[in-house]
Amino acid sequence: METGDVGPGLCCPSFNQDSTSLAVGTKTGYQLFSVTSVDKLDCIHESTETPDVYIVERLFSSSLVVVVSQSMPRRMNVYHFKKGTEICNYSYSNNILAVRLNRQSLVVCLEESIYIHNIKDMKLLKTLLNTPSNPSGLCALSISHSNSFLAYPGSDTIGEIIVYDANNLSTMTMIPAHDSPLAAITFSASGTKLASASERGTVIRVFSIPEGLRLFEFRRGMKRYVNISSLSFSPDAQFLCASSNTETVHIFKLEQHSPSGDEQAPSWSTYVGKMFTAASSYLPAQVSGMMSQDRAFATVRLQMAGQKNVCALAIIQKLPRLLVASSDGQLFIYNIDPQEGGECTLVQKHRVSGSDKDWEETEKAELMEPPQACQSYAATVAIPTSGPVTATLTGYSEDGGAKKGEVIPEHEFAAGPVCLDDETEFPPINWCRDGSGRGKGRRP
Repeated sequence: METGDVGPGLCCPSFNQDSTSLAVGTKTGYQLFSVTSVDKLDCIHESTETPDVYIVERLFSSSLVVVVSQSMPRRMNVYHFKKGTEICNYSYSNNILAVRLNRQSLVVCLEESIYIHNIKDMKLLKTLLNTPSNPSGLCALSISHSNSFLAYPGSDTIGEIIVYDANNLSTMTMIPAHDSPLAAITFSASGTKLASASERGTVIRVFSIPEGLRLFEFRRGMKRYVNISSLSFSPDAQFLCASSNTETVHIFKLEQHSPSGDEQAPSWSTYVGKMFTAASSYLPAQVSGMMSQDRAFATVRLQMAGQKNVCALAIIQKLPRLLVASSDGQLFIYNIDPQEGGECTLVQKHRVSGSDKDWEETEKAELMEPPQACQSYAATVAIPTSGPVTATLTGYSEDGGAKKGEVIPEHEFAAGPVCLDDETEFPPINWCRDGSGRGKGRRP
């Protein structure tokens, strides 16, 4: 969400890297919620010290949170919210449009430059200057320990994607993803897949990383162009969800179709499929491509349209869920049937921001709608719940300080999960980029 989008009653939601936490920036400050239960949404932390927050990002489930306010849109503040202290702050030459975090890096995106910091000590490692104009701050940072990749637009006129190695600080590849400028990009949890959508919003493509080969192509729709605002993989990268300014969220299934239907019993769909495959070889590439594209495996019809929202796929209480956080301060949780797909079932909604009047009006409107039938989810336990294993960053306890561990020297990457004492990590830093020395004592 851009700096001018925080209006009365609106909020700026964002999920953390593994979708276990929701951060919400508002006119009065920001809040952090735990998203580990369907029926209960726990508020972990609330701050009213900094108003007009339009960026708030939490590092996994640690105590580190990054905040940017409209009152000072060129300054990034990094807080240890459990201890109530500021770790450091940095000021930049222009407005901050996006911040991305993983266990190694903190990335700050401006309209024409990108800054990469070492998240362990916040030192600036690399500045990418004169990047193509990127007024929406579009960028993605993978969360894998071994594949720490950064993706950002390589052009402001066509949909080129630059993939940058944030560990080795070098450009890896350029992917010609779309004919139109990019609107959304995201990595899978392992960093081996990258999904993208253009400003037209009709086609979503998935590429292999680092090779940049096209793996999948999904068609959201052909009737109208839409603004896709959010893309997100499931933890196992078997599903991909996309939300836009319309009332529909699409979920696509990433499965390789059998190259031949010979092993299957003959059916009408088999014959039709073969017919289209044969016909596509005689058609122009553009038409042939549209015929080969897969449509949505599952869909959700939201109770609102025209509002910016973010979506995420997560396993909550051992079942696959779709999470949709809207800019009017609501969190919707849907069940997904991973075998059959179809229309997803709304199982819970939570209020995270907004006035009582706005909420009452929403409640009245929803009472007028017929209730949705519940679906059976006995088959969902077949989905593997263990996603890719990623190493924990040295110096950051994933649980906010409940576990203790030994300190590893600075600049040394951890070979496996390591947790440190929350009382000694995130020490206040006495310097900052603008030289003001404001790095101590402020409460988040």
